[in-house]
Parts: sequence; structure tokens; C-alpha cells
Amino acid sequence: MNQSATSKLGEKVVVGSHGYVQLVDVMGDDDRVVDAARISYGRHGERDEVKNRNLLRHLMRHRHSTPFEQCEMAFIVKVPMDTWRQWIRHRTASVNEYSTRYAEAIDDMATTLPDHWRLQNQGNRQGSAPDTIEAVMGERLSKEEAGLQARILQTYKVRLHAGVAREQARKDLSLSTYTLAYWKIDVHNLMHFLGLRLDSHAQLEIREYANAVHHFFHLAFPVISEAFHDYRTEAVTFSRLEVEALRELLRVGRTQGVLDGADLGEHGLRGREAGEFRAKLAVIRGA
Repeated sequence: MNQSATSKLGEKVVVGSHGYVQLVDVMGDDDRVVDAARISYGRHGERDEVKNRNLLRHLMRHRHSTPFEQCEMAFIVKVPMDTWRQWIRHRTASVNEYSTRYAEAIDDMATTLPDHWRLQNQGNRQGSAPDTIEAVMGERLSKEEAGLQARILQTYKVRLHAGVAREQARKDLSLSTYTLAYWKIDVHNLMHFLGLRLDSHAQLEIREYANAVHHFFHLAFPVISEAFHDYRTEAVTFSRLEVEALRELLRVGRTQGVLDGADLGEHGLRGREAGEFRAKLAVIRGA
């Protein structure tokens, strides 16, 4: 493990109203991945900075996986249950979670500031729009949230005080209740997590946690992190239909027309797929 990562063991990055990501342990470094790749040729331990960097970038570019699986990171995360539901869908990690059968639920609940209530995205049923609720309604919603959370917590504690079993008393707790977990994952699967959860289409709350995880990932694996940025998060890929459309559009000089909303149906691109193609062209053109 490199010294930058060693010095950060135990450090927490605060997320949201009461959450955090804490770095617990790192197994391996950039050089470990290089050695894992070169063992295929009976070689390891070579420390040529330029050659090693080039190899790591080659592995990333061609989507090799097993060399990156030789390294791992472990975290403690404190996260609201609604965000944790999305997080735990990544089944390639090892998890040990706080149990509300063994201990009382964590008192903290995620809160929403009045100007942080987002509107539903009308073009994407699973996401929110960048716009927020108007100020007066935002104040009302935050006040109602605080009252509801206080009542839920009071109801839970009344049940415990009455002797109700913890496993039953917890059943009406809010999804805003925090949980605590150890989360250990190899670097290959960590990059898959980050690729999905750093994306602008991911829910804002889990993107904030992904940014905290990425902070530690970059410290522990700086060369791999750079390659991940270049070939994954900032890369643009095209489908077969998109390549055929782009080839024809370049031939006739119509790319600006597409950005301005020209129909792509003749190229087999419609609806959301057409919109995604336009977004890719905009990235390339710097629009």
C-alpha cells in the first residue's frame, strides 16, 4: 500500500446530514496489479514507472479484470437506508451490517434542507430534475419531515420501553434511518460501482457517497484511478447504430443539425437512444 493511502487509514469523509465513508484498510497498490498481470509470463517485481503505467492503462483500456481483483479496499459507511438499498444491489462486495435485532436503531435520520427538495424528471421516470421545489413549499416539507421523523423515533422508543422485541419494534422505522456497515470490495468491482454511481444519472445522494469512495480510491491507486477516469468515466462509446449514423452524418456534414434536433429515425435511433446519441456528439464537439 502506498504512503498516501496509509496516512489516510481511519479518515472519514462526511456525507449528507449524518453520514460518512471511512477508510479502514487497503490491500495492494498499483504495482500489485502490474505484478498480477505479469505473472502470466512468469515475471513480477519490475518497477519501471513508465512501463508499469502503460501496462495499467492497457489493462484498463481493454477491460481486463482479474489483475484488478488482486487488490481490495475496506470501508465503514454510515448511510440512510434508502440509499443503502441502492448500494447493496452491488452484490460483489463483502458486507457486515449493523443489526437492529441486536442493538437499538441509530437515532440519526437523513434530513432535507428546504432548498434541496428536487422535482420529478418528466423525461425520466426513475430520476429527479435539477430544479427544486419553490421556497415556501420547501420550508413546509422540511418542517413536516422533522415532525414525522420525531414521531417515528418516539413511537419506536415507546415500544422498546414497553418491552417489545427490537426485531418487531423496528418495523415502522423510516427509510431515512441510518445504518452502519463494513464494506469490502476488490478494485475491479469497485470500479464497476463507481462507474454506475458517479454517473450523472445516478441519484444525487448515492453519487455523494460514490465521490467519497472515489476520493480514497484515487489516493490508494492513483495510476489506476487516472486510467479509470480516462477510459471509463470520461470516455464516450458508440453502438453499431450510432457508428453508422455518425459515419453518414460526417459524410454529409449534418452533425450540427442533429445537435439542433434533426430526426434520427432513419438511422434507427429514436426516443431516449436518439437523445443519448446527441449528448455524445455534444461532448465531442464541446457543445
